[in-house]
Amino acid sequence: MKFKFVDIDKSKLPKPKRRNVGGIRFYEIDGQQYPSVTTILSLKKTEELKKWRESIGEDVATWEMRRAARRGNALHSLVENYIKGETPAIRDVLPLGMFRLIKPYVDQIDNIHLLENIMYSEKLTIAGQVDCVAEFDGKLSVIDFKSANKERQEAWVENYFLQTTAYAIMYEEIFGKPIEQIVVLLVAEDGAVQVWKKDPKDFQPKLLESINDFYKYYEKQNKDKS
Repeated sequence: MKFKFVDIDKSKLPKPKRRNVGGIRFYEIDGQQYPSVTTILSLKKTEELKKWRESIGEDVATWEMRRAARRGNALHSLVENYIKGETPAIRDVLPLGMFRLIKPYVDQIDNIHLLENIMYSEKLTIAGQVDCVAEFDGKLSVIDFKSANKERQEAWVENYFLQTTAYAIMYEEIFGKPIEQIVVLLVAEDGAVQVWKKDPKDFQPKLLESINDFYKYYEKQNKDKS
């Protein structure tokens, strides 16, 4: 399948430098530091993550997190290669199998505006790398590709909706065109494939709350160090 790309003015996109300050990822854009949206949202899961690490042990937890990160990166590479019509370099059985499961849903994507691009918002003072902005079922969408060990309940994935909502706000701020829906495509090792389509407006209040919580946390951390 050959995908159609829409010619948009990508000169409007930032040319950031990535920085890591005290374990927090920032994008430096025009001299301003913008925290990563994924870093901001990870604070919401800090206590849950701590309990999980304690329950299975630090070594096992670290191994599993690295394995999940490798799996997610591999899946993203395969999807990107496929959309661009490139020969995939990845030959690992697990990500290839997961890609085959998610491929019919990737095929519903059309008129691609952005693919793995960094955006930012001066209003929200955050930045991040979006997986894809394109039409999905005929609607301009922010599309995120996720992998997991097993099928997820919707209550577990609110951060995915907040993340894609942030990208929707960034896109409209940069290009002046509203995003109609956010789409999360998740494929799991147990063979489950899940598709969520949401209205980004429904998640804006919770996103703003998460950003405010992050800046309170960050200011407190800096104050405690001084």
